[in-house]
This record gives sequence, C-alpha cells and structure tokens, in this order.
Amino acid sequence: MGAERKIWDAIAMDVAEVEAKEAAISAAEEEAADDGFSMVPYSPLTLDISLPLPLLKPHITELCRDLFKKWREYEDSRFSVETVSGGITNLLLKVSVREDNGDDVIITVRLYGPNTEYVIDRKRELKAIHYLSAAGFGAELLGIFGNGMVQSFINARTLSPSDMSKPKLVAEIARQLRKFHEVVIPGSKEPQLWNDVLNFLDKASALTFDDTEKQAKYNTISFDKIRDAIRELKDLTDLLNAPVVFAHNDLLSGNLMLNDDEGKLYFIDFEYGSYSYRGYDIANHFNEYAGFDCDFSLYPDKDAQYYFFRNYLQPDKPLAVPSEELEALYIETNSFRLASHLYWALWGLIQAKMSPIDFDYLGYFFLRYSEYERQKEMCFSMARSYLSCS
Repeated sequence: MGAERKIWDAIAMDVAEVEAKEAAISAAEEEAADDGFSMVPYSPLTLDISLPLPLLKPHITELCRDLFKKWREYEDSRFSVETVSGGITNLLLKVSVREDNGDDVIITVRLYGPNTEYVIDRKRELKAIHYLSAAGFGAELLGIFGNGMVQSFINARTLSPSDMSKPKLVAEIARQLRKFHEVVIPGSKEPQLWNDVLNFLDKASALTFDDTEKQAKYNTISFDKIRDAIRELKDLTDLLNAPVVFAHNDLLSGNLMLNDDEGKLYFIDFEYGSYSYRGYDIANHFNEYAGFDCDFSLYPDKDAQYYFFRNYLQPDKPLAVPSEELEALYIETNSFRLASHLYWALWGLIQAKMSPIDFDYLGYFFLRYSEYERQKEMCFSMARSYLSCS
C-alpha cells in the first residue's frame, strides 16, 4: 500500500507540474494577445533552467532568433550569454548581440524557476509590467516566451542590505515608492494580501515530506493557530483603513538597483506585485533591512522610519509633514509588519516542498513565524492604543 501511495503521489506531482507549466504558457499567450501586449513578440518555446550555461546558450540563441525577426539569420557567433544572477524564483541572463552595424545590443532573459507558479501569479505579473514600465519602473518588456520573458538591460548594480539604511538612499527609495504606489493598473483594485496569505496557508497545510526529519518538524506546526492569527491580524488592520495601492510586495535589496554614475535608482522584479495596503509594502521593505541573515535587530527604529515617511508623504517638503500623519503611518506600517512575517513564513513552507534550491526553507518558516510571535504583543498593543484614542 505504501509503494502504491508513493506511485500515485509521484503521478499527481507530475500532473501538477504539467498543469502548472501549461498554465504559465497559457497566461503568457493570453497576455501577449491583450491590448497592452499586442506589439510584444511572443514565442511558445520553453527552456530548461537546470541546464548548465554552455548547454543552455544554444537554446537562448534559438529563442532570440524566434522572438526578434531581425536576428533570425545571425550566426551563433553573434550571440554571447552570461549569467547575471540566479535568484530563488528565476535565472537572469545577459545576452549581447552583435548587429550588422557593429554595435552590441544587450538584453536580459529571465527564466522562471521550477514550480514558481505555486507562489507567483505570472499573469498578474505580466499585466503589471506593461504599465509599470510605461511609468518608468523596471526594465522594458521586449518579449514573452513559455517560461520567461525578455527585457531591456539595466546598467546598474544591485544594492546590498546595508545600502538600504543609508540616508540618501532611504529618501530616494521612499520618493520612488510613492510614485510606484501612484501607478494605476487596470482591473480590480481589491487588495490581494489576505487572499494570497490564505492561499499560501491552504497549500502549506497540505504538504508532506519524504524526509522524515523535515516531516517531524512540519508536524509541530499548528495551522489552526496560524489561521486564527491571520484572522485576528486582518480584523485589526481593517480598522486602520490603510490606503490600497499597487504594491511591489518584495522590495528587498536584490530588487533595488543603482547606477552610481547617474545616481538613478531602479525598482525591478514585480513577481509579487498586486493591489495591497500601503503600510504592508512599507513594512515588508523595512523587514528586508534584516538582510540575508535575517537579523531583525536591523529593523529601522522610529526615527529612521519617520525619516522614510517624511520623504514618502511629502517628497518636496519632507519637514512639513504633520505629526499626526507620521504617527498614523507609523501605526499602519508596524501593524502590517506582522503580516509580512506570516506571508513569507508560509511562502517558505511551500518552497521547502517545491524548490530544488539547496536552502533551509523549513528553517526559514520557523524564523519568520517566531519573529511574528515575538513582535505580536507590541504591535497589537500599539495599534489598539492608537485606535482607542482616534
């Protein structure tokens, strides 16, 4: 019976993977056909992200020829490919193409990571990119294919976690985030935060692990307790009437780039973007001050937050922001701080099952959930005290 169960589990997983891939391709085809994408080249090709770069290069070359007519007769020697970064949810490649006039055109090819459709709504991402790019955010979308996209190349460096707390960059990130939040994406403006969190909860609570040690750790998790925590936090934050904006939702250092010569800051990678709450997007960014080591002692103090808020609320006159507005945004942000921990904790559980990357995602769940529990009493007390005086 056990062997039979494993066979059926394997078949179910294969079917799920095929369905996820078909859904991704369908989303790409649908978005490419939408009014906003009618001029964006589309290719049905899918590439194997697990291939080493030398074996992947011929497929990248084939993809470029398929997407861009002017390159279809170019020999392989005209194309060079190098890895920019291999993130948790995608592989980013820099492609240089020597054109007939001798100039090198540089583009980026982003390959979606395996199983990322379980945690990322690619259709939502593609729809947003068109409008965000038009508003000056991120790279220009040049093409779409079965499991990825082609974008313009951004000549800038990725920030480090320590960069994000530097006053000059803090002010610029705040100013840019306000502009980002002003972009209008057509369609429903309903905030998706709690829908996404509950979706993650449903997926995370139905996992099984072949590794007995992982399964034992997983079995210690009370999903009923987490569901109650989500409901309690939603009820609290609903009372704050936080503005709903199109939010980045993943503004960590790796998604911020800076051209030092021009002093230009770029927001990139809108995979988790959705309509959500202003305070959540800011709080999630503050949580990312913790960096890759998850040192949450680096979360900005009240003075540092107020500096950010001033530049966010009134970029032209940051010192003119009324104290009441600063306090309101402080309470709003630090209430949604807890939601950020729950979101990424559950995300970590799903990745522990789905991701092939060698990372302790299960440990990441416990780290983020423990931080939620550690901060809960303070954040709830602060919000309730504020609401009682409002």
